[in-house]
Amino acid sequence: MRFWLQYLFKPKTERLYFRQVCNVLGFTPGKMNLYNTALSHRSVKEGADENNERLEYLGDAILSGIVADYLFKRYPYKGEGFLTEMRSKMVNRQTLNEIAIRMGLKKITHYNKSDSSLKISQIFGNTLEALVGAIYLDKGYDKTKSWIFERIIIPHMFMEDLELLEINHKNKLYGWANKNGKALEFETLDEKIEKGRRLFRVGAVVDGELIAEGKAYNKKDASQIAAQIAVEKLGIV
Repeated sequence: MRFWLQYLFKPKTERLYFRQVCNVLGFTPGKMNLYNTALSHRSVKEGADENNERLEYLGDAILSGIVADYLFKRYPYKGEGFLTEMRSKMVNRQTLNEIAIRMGLKKITHYNKSDSSLKISQIFGNTLEALVGAIYLDKGYDKTKSWIFERIIIPHMFMEDLELLEINHKNKLYGWANKNGKALEFETLDEKIEKGRRLFRVGAVVDGELIAEGKAYNKKDASQIAAQIAVEKLGIV
């Protein structure tokens, strides 16, 4: 309550913005400075302690971990390849960007609005990850986990539809390689018997350099995992 009282004496624009942030969050922030940072793109705040890139890094890791835990428990009999694919569908940049816009983050994110390319970019998905990082620092892990379920997973992610959605990371990586004149190969780095099954380790190799590797009980899943890691590592949208 005392935090609200502080805003009664702020300029009207600040009070309005505070209410908008509260509406998006669904709760009253404890440390508003964290959320101001989470909602500030580097196009308007250059300092590492002022823009949301550090919080995005933190939020990305937390969101990915919570989604991984959710999938692990929801699908107790599915293998690593399926779980990895589902996590990618849930936390990829395009999905998060669409969710962020539906949540209203585009209206409260501080960015250079004169740069028309930013309006159609993926920065709002990045802002959503930064917001997760801010909530974690402000409210702790349990609150963050509940918020992700209540505000992201339940209202925006329909698991049955996601199961049917095809995302071929190998095709995406091949498309990037062709566009940029890169030589891409998937090499079997190792295979061994583990728990009575043959385990494959496959690497994504770009211009002779090992970029990423994946392990699975068949080469197809292993190469898809390697491709997904490579796509994320190279920042391919």
